[in-house]
Parts: sequence; structure tokens; C-alpha cells
Amino acid sequence: MVCRQLVAAGAIPVVIGEDWQHLVDFDPALAAVKRLGTDVDLDQIQIVIILGGDGTILRAAEVVRGTEIPLLGVNLGHVGFLAEAEREDLADTVARVLAGRFTVEERMALAVSVTVDDIVVYEDWALNEVTVEKASGQKMLEVVIEVDGRPLSGFGCDGVIMSTPTGSTAYSFSAGGPVVWPDVEALLLVPLSAHALFSRPLVVGPKSVMAVEVIDRTGDTGVLWCDGRRTHELPAGARVEATRSNTPVRLARLHQSKFTDRLVKKFNLPVSGWRGPVQHD
Repeated sequence: MVCRQLVAAGAIPVVIGEDWQHLVDFDPALAAVKRLGTDVDLDQIQIVIILGGDGTILRAAEVVRGTEIPLLGVNLGHVGFLAEAEREDLADTVARVLAGRFTVEERMALAVSVTVDDIVVYEDWALNEVTVEKASGQKMLEVVIEVDGRPLSGFGCDGVIMSTPTGSTAYSFSAGGPVVWPDVEALLLVPLSAHALFSRPLVVGPKSVMAVEVIDRTGDTGVLWCDGRRTHELPAGARVEATRSNTPVRLARLHQSKFTDRLVKKFNLPVSGWRGPVQHD
């Protein structure tokens, strides 16, 4: 449907290579659709329309990373917090994109690095969150958390989440972290099932450097996850640092609705009985 609508309007639809064959198998008439990297280069793309849930949007963010291409999600999943439209609005969404009737907002991302024996062994990024978790089969992971070069607390836990405001409605939300409005300049650090008296979620400044060190004396190993998609093993003694990335993620917006309204809609929050602000003469 989307490809047909784009072609009818004179636009050129482009899909990721591995998706192209599935598309043609579904409808051989769509064989003229272009393949990214084969027929069309990334720098020729104007906007990416994503059909799926938040995981699909995160996958698309990986593809366009380092460019200024905006992403527009159409939710075919469950909550779809990153999506801008629902499946019943698909035709209108495509029409608005073709007419250029959308705005673009930038969302903060995280830059992450892993250091072992004072050597950086891995670097990555995340839109939602970076998570340090215990390895499979381990009872607990012993860590020390740090903010801006100073140790804050050490404890045993299932893991630690370092999140952006965008990620505050994802894994961090499930772990009891606060919901942070997307335009707030802040970062979050949320312990997972910590065995400690002080294990509250933390909100730190946008320029802060958060760090999690896997304690060497216990021999425990961990796993780093970036947006739940990319992973790296963490040996005992590994240090993970996360801070604001210099490269944001660009999201296309069709509506200038309040984030409060998005929360109410996505989580089906009860607001009956609300009377609104007091009107003054």
C-alpha cells in the first residue's frame, strides 16, 4: 500500500536490501522498488517511514546513524511510543509526508564506551538506553556506579540502566525510573533490583558522564546492551561510560501535541473527572 501510494505520487520508494525480496514475493509488481545500497545510496534518502513497533524504529535509527535523515514511525506493534501515527492513519501519513507537511525534532542519544585495563575495547551509541546486566546464569552482578568521575555507591544487582529522556518510557520505565519529558536536558541512571539501601533512580545533568564498573574482586562478568539490540560481553574489571552523544536522532512529527497527551493515549491513563486549569478574568 505504502509503496503503491508513493509510486502513484511520483516518489521513489526505497527499502533495505533484505526486505526487498519479501516485498517482491508478496507482490511481483513492486519489483521496481529500489534497494538501499544497491540502487540508491543513503545520502539520497529524504525521509524514512517505518512500519512496525519501537524495535523497528530503533533498527531504522541504526541504518541512518550519522545522517540527518528524519524517521517517521507508523505503529503496527503494541505501545509504539516512538511512533508518530497508527496503522489506521497510514494513507494520510504518507500523503502528509509527500506534501512535506511535517516537522523534525532532535532527540538526545547516548555515546557509550567500554574500557578494560585502561584500553577502550568497544564504542557504541543508543537512543533509548545503555544497560549493564549480569551474565546469563549469574545470581548477581557486583558494580560501583559513578557520576562525573566520582564514585557514588557499590552494590549487587541485576544490572544498571543509563537512559535518555526518550528512553525513560522504555526499559527504565519498567524498572521504576521516572518519566522525563523529551525536551528536558537530562540523563538517567536506574539500578535494576539492587541489594542496597541507596538504589534510587538518579537524574543527572546533560553533560554528566555516568559510569558503571564491574567489580574485579568477585570475578563476575556482565553484558552490555545498547537499545536491547547490540551487545558486548563485559569481563570482570570492565568499565562502561555513557554520556550525551554529539549526534542526535531526528524524528519526523505530524502533530504538535503535548507529551502529556501522548502519555495518556499510549498508556491509556484514566483522566475522567479532570476539570482543567482555573480560568481567571
